[in-house]
Amino acid sequence: MAIRLIISFSIFLFAIFSFATVGRSSDAIDFQRDIAPIFEEHCSYCHGKDEQESGLRLDRRVSLLRGGDYGQPAVVPGKVDKSYLIDVVTHSDPGMEMPPDEERLPDEKISLLKRWIEQGAQWPGQMDQVVEEELNHWSFQPLREHFAQDSVDGFLRERLTAADLSLSEPADPRALIRRVSIVLTGLAPTPQRTAAFIDEYDREPGRAYTELVEELLGSPHFGERWAQHWLDVIRWAETNGSESNLYRKNAWMYRDYVVQSFNEDKPYDQFVREQLAGDLSASGEATGFLVAGPHVPSATVGAEPSARRQARADRMDEILQTVGASVMGMTVGCARCHNHKFDPISIQDYYAMSAVFQDVEFGSRFPELPPSDPRVIRQRELKSQLDHQRQSLRNAGGAWLEDWTGYQEVHFPTRRVERLRIAFASRNVFADELEIIETAGNDNASSRNVALASLGTTIVENPATINQGMSAMNLVNNAFGAKEFKATAPPDSLERPWVEFHFPKSVSIDRIRISSNREDYLETDFVEGLHRIQYGEFRLETRDESGQWKPFASTSAIKKRVQEDQELQAAMETIDTIISAMQTEGPQPAFVARFIDPVNTFVLSRGSPESPRDQVFAAAPSRFDGELAVPPDAPGPARRRAFADWLVHPRNPLTARVIANRVWHHVFGSGIVATPSDFGEAGAEPTHPELLDWLAKGMIDSGWSTKQLIRRLVLSKSFRQSSLPHETGLARDGSAQLLWRFPPRRVEAEVIRDSILQASGSLDVSIGGPSYRIHNVKKRYAQWEVIDNHGRETWRRMLYQERMRRVDDQIFTAFDFPDCGQIKAKRPVSTTPLQALNLMNSDFVVTQSELLAQRATAEAGEQLADQVVRCFELLLCRVPTRAERKIATEFAQEQGLELLCRTLINTNEMAYLP
Repeated sequence: MAIRLIISFSIFLFAIFSFATVGRSSDAIDFQRDIAPIFEEHCSYCHGKDEQESGLRLDRRVSLLRGGDYGQPAVVPGKVDKSYLIDVVTHSDPGMEMPPDEERLPDEKISLLKRWIEQGAQWPGQMDQVVEEELNHWSFQPLREHFAQDSVDGFLRERLTAADLSLSEPADPRALIRRVSIVLTGLAPTPQRTAAFIDEYDREPGRAYTELVEELLGSPHFGERWAQHWLDVIRWAETNGSESNLYRKNAWMYRDYVVQSFNEDKPYDQFVREQLAGDLSASGEATGFLVAGPHVPSATVGAEPSARRQARADRMDEILQTVGASVMGMTVGCARCHNHKFDPISIQDYYAMSAVFQDVEFGSRFPELPPSDPRVIRQRELKSQLDHQRQSLRNAGGAWLEDWTGYQEVHFPTRRVERLRIAFASRNVFADELEIIETAGNDNASSRNVALASLGTTIVENPATINQGMSAMNLVNNAFGAKEFKATAPPDSLERPWVEFHFPKSVSIDRIRISSNREDYLETDFVEGLHRIQYGEFRLETRDESGQWKPFASTSAIKKRVQEDQELQAAMETIDTIISAMQTEGPQPAFVARFIDPVNTFVLSRGSPESPRDQVFAAAPSRFDGELAVPPDAPGPARRRAFADWLVHPRNPLTARVIANRVWHHVFGSGIVATPSDFGEAGAEPTHPELLDWLAKGMIDSGWSTKQLIRRLVLSKSFRQSSLPHETGLARDGSAQLLWRFPPRRVEAEVIRDSILQASGSLDVSIGGPSYRIHNVKKRYAQWEVIDNHGRETWRRMLYQERMRRVDDQIFTAFDFPDCGQIKAKRPVSTTPLQALNLMNSDFVVTQSELLAQRATAEAGEQLADQVVRCFELLLCRVPTRAERKIATEFAQEQGLELLCRTLINTNEMAYLP
């Protein structure tokens, strides 16, 4: 009996031990036994070796770790909540349910997948594979350090010799001066300068040409020409391009910054830094670069939160597109919804880059300027005059009203108050912001706005006139044109809107500032109905000792007093004059970005703001050593400055190559890389990769001098050679990519227009300032219309023409002038009948041809034949051949000299670079 009990107990212990062992063994997931069958049955058909939907492959562990096109790792070992595979098989990501068109996986299979991930996603035989792949693409490699050649011509001759070709003969001096003048300044040479150059060239060709190049590089028109190339790439324009297509107020300040930068040969690395973080270096106008692209303004988006989030994401994408195309030479925007199809930029990289610019918003601000800036100096002078006038009025007692266009200020002798009421006379009041300004010089006071709730001020309004969602709190939210204050008195009621400010302790104040729509004042212009006062007349009141509200200033009383008091009227006229001067001669708000507090940044699944996933922090693309070494909570300016430093660091393989190629493109007509803003796998291969590296390294070594690079190119024999073709060259290299001749090309729209103005003697060559207007003043959602594109006020260089998106200027848009909606790293060249029609019949050409005929007559005398010769000289910088002179004189005698000028303007000689 005892023996049987012992045996039974032993069997029981063995059974328990065996059961426990089996239980522990079953906890350990075996890939081949538990996981591979799930993949084989449910996943491999679409995500296997032969086919990878969405770029996801499930027959390799490394592919799971990398994830598919959408960027999220399918598996993060040890972290189920970070593994996108679990999201799709549990159907927790709408629209991405897997397997598609099937029921959800059984819970036991999902449990196996989760446990496998928890246990490290063990996959025998594949645990040593790495996620990252080598960057083998040519543009991602470091710049070469050593070169077989030491000149532009040396590199080109090497390739030409291999193709059994050689450089062509030198161009004739007339063609050469026209070519280099247009390439460097965008203006054809004058007849006088052409004749002088030919004379000098005949005696000393090398010295004459070198001096000409230096003259052109030093011309203020150099910056105008090269600024336009940059503006094309970043899509700069003066309207936002949306449905309303509103004008961007004073956006021209950024254009002038670019012109000045090229003229002074600002080092390119500094040029980049200032455009990303110029607010840190008294170059605030440079940040117009960040908001150069189109955007949809908040008023158009509406109040729906999801629509606002989407619009914000779209604006961030515009910034990244600008930075990627212009400086990096990469199509960064492709990674917004998924990993880049061709290049090593992941969706995580995209949103880490967007974190760099989270403090940037499309809008206006007063740009940061150095103390030496003429506008700042002028502002100080005018401010001193204004303070003197104000003090005189304050000493005389009484209140006065100043109109600053976008807002009004009521000034009064300093008062110490604990409560202030603004009592409106109108039944309907609409305002967007109200400031109560503390008198400067008091304790803790520096003209601060004491109306802010953050300072402890309590705001109360008339309960009888409240509009839900538009309370008086919106008057102090520091948001212009967003959430506004609206108050409405009931019908037949004696009630009127009022707002009270209860301060935590008494304060000394001397003015209030109020506006109806200060956003419009800051950001747009040329729209009907701007700057309307929608709050009407009002009184300022304080409580007396009995607790009654007593007025101490009234806008209606002020206006009446000014009408009756001639001395006060004169003083106010003086103040109005000073204010007007400050708004035109001093610093002005400009559409060069406004800055906000950055928010946390998340990877947006498939680009949707409604599907945020992992948080990311400011960085450049990780495959390019993109760590910025800034803390996660770094302020926006620090992020942008760090990113700019990464961009222009000599170790960055892209930046110097991209700008060197861009310069080459504009000098020779086609880049060494034919896709100037795409150096990725989908871009073109370089025709002369070693030459490109030599140029890029030379630019860095020169201190990033753009002029030095251009000088090197235009002084080369390759640039100075003839453009004439020959059979051998056409047969072996028809497009002249190897540069066996200088490739002729049609000049841009601006060159045609500016050269016509110059020939007629009517070109206004003044540099910078507001654009000349050719459009109407429109209603907010109406379209811009061209009303004058030929009058005297428009006779400046085309760079200064109002640049409105989605608008045909009715003349030169036909010559492939971009509408600024898309990046134009290189402009297309088309040939259409409309071009000839515009150059023959447009008001602009008709007017200029008349002026040309008048000039030719005045300068050549009474003989028609001499006038014809002068027309040829003014437009083509040469005299006509004997046959041309005979035919042209007969034509002018029959049709008039004006029509001859219009005919010459239509010639290929006028429109092509020789």
